[in-house]
Amino acid sequence: MDVPPLIGVSTYLEDEVSWGVWTMPAALLPAGYPGLVQAAGGLAALLPPDAPERAAAAVARLDGLVIAGGPDVEPVRYGAERDPRTGPPARARDAWELALIDAALVLGTPLLGICRGMQLLNVALGGTLVQHLDGHTGATGVFGSHLVKPVPGSRYAAVVPEESAVPAYHHQCVAELGRGLAVSAQADDGTVEAIEPAGEQWVLGVQWHPEMGEDTRVMRGLVEAAAAWAGRRTG
Repeated sequence: MDVPPLIGVSTYLEDEVSWGVWTMPAALLPAGYPGLVQAAGGLAALLPPDAPERAAAAVARLDGLVIAGGPDVEPVRYGAERDPRTGPPARARDAWELALIDAALVLGTPLLGICRGMQLLNVALGGTLVQHLDGHTGATGVFGSHLVKPVPGSRYAAVVPEESAVPAYHHQCVAELGRGLAVSAQADDGTVEAIEPAGEQWVLGVQWHPEMGEDTRVMRGLVEAAAAWAGRRTG
Protein backbone atom coordinates (compact mmCIF):
# COMPACT_ATOMS: atom_id res chain seq x y z
CA MET A 1 0.00 0.00 0.00
CA ASP A 2 1.33 3.46 -0.91
CA VAL A 3 2.20 5.73 2.01
CA PRO A 4 0.30 9.05 1.82
CA PRO A 5 2.55 12.11 1.73
CA LEU A 6 3.17 13.87 5.04
CA ILE A 7 1.88 17.45 4.95
CA GLY A 8 2.94 19.83 7.72
CA VAL A 9 0.49 22.59 8.68
CA SER A 10 1.55 25.60 10.75
CA THR A 11 -0.53 26.37 13.84
CA TYR A 12 -1.51 29.10 16.27
CA LEU A 13 0.09 29.48 19.69
CA GLU A 14 -2.49 31.00 22.05
CA ASP A 15 -1.92 32.19 25.62
CA GLU A 16 -5.31 31.07 26.93
CA VAL A 17 -7.59 28.39 25.50
CA SER A 18 -10.40 26.57 27.33
CA TRP A 19 -11.53 22.96 26.90
CA GLY A 20 -13.05 20.56 29.40
CA VAL A 21 -11.89 21.64 32.87
CA TRP A 22 -8.73 23.26 31.48
CA THR A 23 -7.75 26.82 30.62
CA MET A 24 -4.12 27.07 29.59
CA PRO A 25 -1.75 27.95 26.74
CA ALA A 26 -2.27 25.80 23.65
CA ALA A 27 -1.04 25.17 20.13
CA LEU A 28 -4.16 24.90 18.01
CA LEU A 29 -5.52 24.86 14.49
CA PRO A 30 -9.07 24.91 13.10
CA ALA A 31 -10.01 21.35 12.21
CA GLY A 32 -10.77 22.31 8.62
CA TYR A 33 -7.05 22.39 7.78
CA PRO A 34 -6.10 18.82 8.74
CA GLY A 35 -9.50 17.69 7.50
CA LEU A 36 -8.79 19.13 4.06
CA VAL A 37 -5.34 17.54 3.96
CA GLN A 38 -6.90 14.18 4.83
CA ALA A 39 -9.73 14.59 2.32
CA ALA A 40 -7.14 15.31 -0.36
CA GLY A 41 -5.23 12.11 0.43
CA GLY A 42 -2.45 13.38 2.69
CA LEU A 43 -1.35 12.79 6.27
CA ALA A 44 -1.51 15.97 8.36
CA ALA A 45 1.20 16.92 10.87
CA LEU A 46 0.72 20.05 12.99
CA LEU A 47 3.68 22.41 13.35
CA PRO A 48 3.51 24.71 16.40
CA PRO A 49 5.77 27.78 16.45
CA ASP A 50 9.38 26.87 17.26
CA ALA A 51 12.80 28.45 17.04
CA PRO A 52 13.30 29.67 13.44
CA GLU A 53 16.66 27.90 13.21
CA ARG A 54 14.82 24.57 13.55
CA ALA A 55 12.57 25.21 10.53
CA ALA A 56 14.85 23.61 7.95
CA ALA A 57 15.07 20.40 9.99
CA ALA A 58 11.26 20.30 10.26
CA VAL A 59 10.66 20.91 6.56
CA ALA A 60 13.27 18.31 5.59
CA ARG A 61 11.06 15.67 7.22
CA LEU A 62 7.94 16.72 5.31
CA ASP A 63 6.67 15.97 1.82
CA GLY A 64 4.61 19.17 1.66
CA LEU A 65 3.95 22.29 3.70
CA VAL A 66 0.85 24.42 4.37
CA ILE A 67 1.16 27.86 5.97
CA ALA A 68 -2.25 28.41 7.53
CA GLY A 69 -4.37 31.51 7.90
CA GLY A 70 -4.32 33.62 11.03
CA PRO A 71 -3.37 37.04 12.40
CA ASP A 72 -2.04 39.98 10.40
CA VAL A 73 1.65 39.95 9.45
CA GLU A 74 3.55 42.59 11.44
CA PRO A 75 4.06 45.52 9.02
CA VAL A 76 7.72 45.95 10.02
CA ARG A 77 8.30 42.69 8.13
CA TYR A 78 7.63 44.54 4.86
CA GLY A 79 8.97 47.95 5.83
CA ALA A 80 5.66 49.67 6.59
CA GLU A 81 4.22 51.68 9.44
CA ARG A 82 1.33 49.99 11.23
CA ASP A 83 -2.14 51.04 10.10
CA PRO A 84 -4.51 51.48 13.10
CA ARG A 85 -6.75 48.76 11.61
CA THR A 86 -3.94 46.18 11.53
CA GLY A 87 -4.21 43.57 14.26
CA PRO A 88 -1.70 42.99 17.07
CA PRO A 89 1.58 41.31 16.10
CA ALA A 90 2.21 37.57 16.35
CA ARG A 91 5.99 37.83 16.28
CA ALA A 92 6.88 34.25 17.18
CA ARG A 93 4.55 32.95 14.51
CA ASP A 94 5.82 35.43 11.91
CA ALA A 95 9.43 34.38 12.54
CA TRP A 96 8.66 30.65 12.51
CA GLU A 97 6.49 30.65 9.41
CA LEU A 98 8.85 32.89 7.43
CA ALA A 99 11.63 30.44 8.30
CA LEU A 100 9.43 27.52 7.18
CA ILE A 101 8.73 29.25 3.87
CA ASP A 102 12.42 30.02 3.33
CA ALA A 103 13.32 26.38 4.06
CA ALA A 104 10.66 25.04 1.70
CA LEU A 105 11.84 27.32 -1.12
CA VAL A 106 15.46 26.26 -0.61
CA LEU A 107 14.70 22.54 -0.32
CA GLY A 108 12.14 22.44 -3.15
CA THR A 109 9.32 21.23 -0.87
CA PRO A 110 5.81 21.75 -2.30
CA LEU A 111 4.20 24.71 -0.52
CA LEU A 112 0.67 26.07 -0.15
CA GLY A 113 0.00 29.38 1.61
CA ILE A 114 -3.57 30.02 2.75
CA CYS A 115 -4.74 33.61 3.44
CA ARG A 116 -2.08 34.85 5.90
CA GLY A 117 0.14 32.11 4.43
CA MET A 118 -0.13 33.67 0.96
CA GLN A 119 0.65 37.09 2.40
CA LEU A 120 3.71 35.71 4.22
CA LEU A 121 4.91 34.04 1.01
CA ASN A 122 4.75 37.43 -0.68
CA VAL A 123 6.55 39.13 2.22
CA ALA A 124 9.21 36.40 2.35
CA LEU A 125 10.09 37.28 -1.24
CA GLY A 126 10.24 41.03 -0.62
CA GLY A 127 6.65 41.98 -1.42
CA THR A 128 4.30 44.28 0.48
CA LEU A 129 0.70 44.19 1.71
CA VAL A 130 -2.37 46.39 1.66
CA GLN A 131 -3.16 46.72 5.36
CA HIS A 132 -6.91 47.16 5.02
CA LEU A 133 -9.62 46.60 2.44
CA ASP A 134 -13.37 46.11 2.75
CA GLY A 135 -15.75 43.60 1.24
CA HIS A 136 -13.81 40.34 1.70
CA THR A 137 -15.51 39.02 4.84
CA GLY A 138 -19.01 38.23 5.92
CA ALA A 139 -20.16 39.52 9.30
CA THR A 140 -17.68 39.44 12.19
CA GLY A 141 -16.61 35.83 12.59
CA VAL A 142 -18.57 34.76 9.50
CA PHE A 143 -16.93 33.77 6.22
CA GLY A 144 -18.08 35.56 3.10
CA SER A 145 -18.07 34.26 -0.47
CA HIS A 146 -16.98 35.82 -3.74
CA LEU A 147 -15.87 34.81 -7.21
CA VAL A 148 -12.24 34.18 -8.13
CA LYS A 149 -11.08 34.09 -11.74
CA PRO A 150 -7.93 32.08 -12.62
CA VAL A 151 -5.21 33.40 -14.90
CA PRO A 152 -4.96 31.07 -17.92
CA GLY A 153 -1.76 29.04 -18.03
CA SER A 154 -1.07 29.39 -14.30
CA ARG A 155 -0.48 26.60 -11.79
CA TYR A 156 -3.73 27.56 -10.10
CA ALA A 157 -5.65 27.36 -13.39
CA ALA A 158 -4.25 23.85 -13.89
CA VAL A 159 -6.09 22.67 -10.76
CA VAL A 160 -9.16 24.97 -10.90
CA PRO A 161 -9.63 26.08 -14.53
CA GLU A 162 -12.98 27.84 -14.14
CA GLU A 163 -14.16 30.92 -12.26
CA SER A 164 -15.44 29.75 -8.89
CA ALA A 165 -16.93 31.00 -5.62
CA VAL A 166 -14.59 30.75 -2.65
CA PRO A 167 -14.99 31.19 1.13
CA ALA A 168 -13.12 34.30 2.28
CA TYR A 169 -12.36 36.20 5.48
CA HIS A 170 -9.57 38.75 5.20
CA HIS A 171 -9.02 42.50 5.38
CA GLN A 172 -5.50 42.57 3.94
CA CYS A 173 -4.07 41.52 0.59
CA VAL A 174 -1.02 41.59 -1.65
CA ALA A 175 0.16 45.04 -2.80
CA GLU A 176 3.57 44.88 -4.50
CA LEU A 177 4.46 41.37 -5.63
CA GLY A 178 7.53 39.68 -4.21
CA ARG A 179 10.50 38.57 -6.33
CA GLY A 180 9.59 36.10 -9.05
CA LEU A 181 5.90 35.96 -8.14
CA ALA A 182 3.03 36.32 -10.57
CA VAL A 183 -0.72 36.75 -10.06
CA SER A 184 -2.62 33.54 -10.82
CA ALA A 185 -6.16 34.54 -9.77
CA GLN A 186 -8.09 37.73 -9.07
CA ALA A 187 -11.42 38.80 -7.61
CA ASP A 188 -13.86 40.94 -9.58
CA ASP A 189 -12.62 44.06 -7.75
CA GLY A 190 -9.04 43.37 -8.85
CA THR A 191 -7.82 42.01 -5.50
CA VAL A 192 -4.97 39.53 -5.95
CA GLU A 193 -6.41 36.17 -4.91
CA ALA A 194 -3.60 33.76 -5.82
CA ILE A 195 0.13 34.06 -6.44
CA GLU A 196 2.81 31.67 -7.61
CA PRO A 197 6.41 31.69 -8.81
CA ALA A 198 7.67 30.40 -12.14
CA GLY A 199 9.69 27.20 -12.16
CA GLU A 200 9.22 23.51 -11.48
CA GLN A 201 8.66 23.68 -7.73
CA TRP A 202 4.97 23.47 -6.77
CA VAL A 203 4.31 26.69 -4.83
CA LEU A 204 0.95 28.44 -4.60
CA GLY A 205 -0.62 31.06 -2.35
CA VAL A 206 -4.40 31.56 -2.18
CA GLN A 207 -6.06 34.45 -0.38
CA TRP A 208 -9.25 32.55 0.50
CA HIS A 209 -9.90 29.62 2.86
CA PRO A 210 -10.33 26.33 0.98
CA GLU A 211 -10.54 24.49 4.32
CA MET A 212 -13.94 26.18 4.85
CA GLY A 213 -15.42 24.80 1.63
CA GLU A 214 -15.97 21.47 -0.07
CA ASP A 215 -13.64 21.92 -3.06
CA THR A 216 -10.50 19.88 -2.42
CA ARG A 217 -8.76 20.64 -5.72
CA VAL A 218 -6.21 23.17 -4.43
CA MET A 219 -5.16 20.87 -1.60
CA ARG A 220 -5.16 17.86 -3.92
CA GLY A 221 -2.76 19.77 -6.13
CA LEU A 222 -0.39 20.15 -3.17
CA VAL A 223 -0.81 16.53 -2.03
CA GLU A 224 -0.14 15.18 -5.52
CA ALA A 225 2.95 17.37 -5.84
CA ALA A 226 4.07 16.21 -2.39
CA ALA A 227 3.67 12.57 -3.37
CA ALA A 228 5.76 13.15 -6.49
CA TRP A 229 8.36 15.05 -4.44
CA ALA A 230 8.55 12.21 -1.90
CA GLY A 231 9.04 9.73 -4.75
CA ARG A 232 11.92 11.73 -6.22
CA ARG A 233 13.63 12.02 -2.84
CA THR A 234 13.40 8.31 -2.05
CA GLY A 235 13.63 6.89 -5.57
